[in-house]
Amino acid sequence: MRSVGGYNDYPQSDPILLDTMRGGIMTREMIAASSLITSAELERLSPRDKQVELVRGRLIVVEPPGSWHGRISARLALRVGEYAQRRELGDIFAQDTGFKIASNPDTVRAPDMAFVARDRMGSIARRGYAELAPDLVVEVLSLDDRPGDVLAKIADWLDAGTRLVWVIDPDRLEARVHRRDGSLSLLGRHASLDGKDVLPGFSCPLRDILE
Repeated sequence: MRSVGGYNDYPQSDPILLDTMRGGIMTREMIAASSLITSAELERLSPRDKQVELVRGRLIVVEPPGSWHGRISARLALRVGEYAQRRELGDIFAQDTGFKIASNPDTVRAPDMAFVARDRMGSIARRGYAELAPDLVVEVLSLDDRPGDVLAKIADWLDAGTRLVWVIDPDRLEARVHRRDGSLSLLGRHASLDGKDVLPGFSCPLRDILE
């Protein structure tokens, strides 16, 4: 996670622009800070050198992850992906893939890694944001993440139907496991991430990801 605030963090002299096709001609439209944005508009959004999420229609700016952050996400994605592929359990999705998890107003969240079970893959179109909550979501914490933002994002995932959320904390060398039933587990560096009923039989020592 790398949230750093909402739309109003943009100075008024640095507008958010929408690229729009009209009559075969690409035009740009400035959107007001007070506007609610839809997921369709988010797809066409071109903020200057920024990545964004959409939370109840409001833009949230996120910075690109640091190198160590990306290394941890990739290491875990490799392990989960290989396990899921061998057993034909489903597919994984790379860092910052958007999922539309609420409508009217729209919410599009992007985890550091996600897994979607095989029997739900048919609902994912080739274009746009999948309108579903992944079965498993991974969030890797960064030093500047605000606790309230982290908890809000976890709540959004769980409320939308995500069954398991792994929150990896590289600085404390630990992980928190959130489940949809509201239970929470804290794992130290010598414990293992367990796929539970989402990835049956999967286990990965946390130290293999963090060290």
